Amino acid sequence: MSSVLDPSGSMAEPCDYTRGGAVPAYLLDREGQSRAKVLSNMIKQKRKEKAGKWEVPLPKVRAQGETEVLKVIRTGKRKKKAWKRMVTKVCFVGDGFTRKPPKYERFIRPMGLRFKKAHVTHPELKATFCLPILGVKKNPSSPLYTTLGVITKGTVIEVNVSELGLVTQGGKVIWGKYAQVTNNPENDGCINAVLLV
Repeated sequence: MSSVLDPSGSMAEPCDYTRGGAVPAYLLDREGQSRAKVLSNMIKQKRKEKAGKWEVPLPKVRAQGETEVLKVIRTGKRKKKAWKRMVTKVCFVGDGFTRKPPKYERFIRPMGLRFKKAHVTHPELKATFCLPILGVKKNPSSPLYTTLGVITKGTVIEVNVSELGLVTQGGKVIWGKYAQVTNNPENDGCINAVLLV
């Protein structure tokens, strides 16, 4: 034992053999732990800085409930089965998407609610461009909506900005950039977004 109890009950000075240089095995990696802690703190700090870099125009948006976005579709001869859902909001579906046979399709995304383009405003240029959507990056309401490609107010989408002629410091043309949706597309019939620069 490296420390001794005083008669008073408090811990006394450590024994001499720990001062002399012989360290117990369980104390050997203490220094390594502190180094690891410093490293992890640095990584966390960098992550925070990176997160602060993408300041979105609408930081807080009202979350959309599942009953709002998905409508229950009853199937079967007696309309007994209720495992299908129909998306009632605007959504983006990629070009390579193939539907399942209607009998086995769990989430139905109507063709009339599928959008391919968005009106994106560049905050510095103060100009708006009609750009093709590449994908839905994040829907703040739910990860399920992100995978389904549901676009509501506050959703971060990826748009093709190659026609804007933006280039990196290395001279390469920027292909895709993120933008945040600022309107309710299901009400307006179009997607308005602000480019995140």
